Amino acid sequence: MKTDWREQGQERYLSGLLFVKETYHVYKEDWEHDHCEFCNEKFSKKIDNCLKEGYSAKSGYYWVCIQCMIDFKDKYNLLVTVK
Repeated sequence: MKTDWREQGQERYLSGLLFVKETYHVYKEDWEHDHCEFCNEKFSKKIDNCLKEGYSAKSGYYWVCIQCMIDFKDKYNLLVTVK
């Protein structure tokens, strides 16, 4: 049962994915930011007051902030490795 506002069906595409903690980097050259897949906090190198570090899926497409990784790692079977 979902009881947290941050849960919006992420189990469909995040469950079982491998993540690594790292400094934020863009997925595509023409992007300037991404958002945490749970809380929507912004990641950016270029924009002030944004997250600069978090967990990136192996593909580099999905990002999860540190707090959301702590909160949802086990529930969503998010796998974490070191770089």
